Amino acid sequence: MTGKISRFIVTIAAAACIAGAAQAQTATPAAPAQAVRNVVLVHGAFADGSGWRGVYDELTARGYRVSVVQNPLTSLADDVAATRRVLGRQDGPAILVGHSYGGTVITEAGSGPDVAGLVYVAALAPDSGETTADQFAQIPPPPGFIIEEQKDGFGFVNGPTFKEGFAADTSDADAAFMRDSQVPIAMSAFTAKVTQAAWRTKPSWFVVATEDGAIDPKLLRSTARRIGADTTEVKGSHVVFLTQPKAVADVIDRAARQAAQAKR
Repeated sequence: MTGKISRFIVTIAAAACIAGAAQAQTATPAAPAQAVRNVVLVHGAFADGSGWRGVYDELTARGYRVSVVQNPLTSLADDVAATRRVLGRQDGPAILVGHSYGGTVITEAGSGPDVAGLVYVAALAPDSGETTADQFAQIPPPPGFIIEEQKDGFGFVNGPTFKEGFAADTSDADAAFMRDSQVPIAMSAFTAKVTQAAWRTKPSWFVVATEDGAIDPKLLRSTARRIGADTTEVKGSHVVFLTQPKAVADVIDRAARQAAQAKR
């Protein structure tokens, strides 16, 4: 009887070891020790945070702790507050990522010690005293990007030209869904002045969407040069984060590693 019990215990122990090894192989890897481990993603106008899902999946699979801000799009101040609220929940410094108008938001919100670096994805980056609209005054958006302001001061992207101006490299079905689920923005957010430009004190990275139909790629490139960003060009539309999530995640990953090295 004793021999049978011993063999049973050995069998159970072996099974536990095998299960533990399998679990270790399938567990999500920890973020590299030399990288900033927190990433906060900030969406732009006419959208919500769900478009970041592909980037979120890429980064969490690499071991990063990723949070997605849901901007109310009711004012620049409200969007900055929403972003700072999420930053305040991190357990250490974060890489702050902004798409489109979200670049204005992270420029204003990202000056604190809780931000290790900024990543602009097909984004705007006004200087102190400038507005989002000021940047478009330099180089106007392509003709297919049309904003229709409503009587209450909120704007939607024009329906018939939505895909051309916003999401040219998505399927017709996906573009239609984004068009019909878009979140309007208070147009006053585009004329609110930035009071502090975080890119002046934080290292920055920039993704230029080479087929952008909402922000002219020439404006994206000139903005990236002005802020001194480490720049990567990715073939994609304005929603490059949605259609090329791995390429965008690669830039964020590199930013997290390089920002950590800069802090040493």
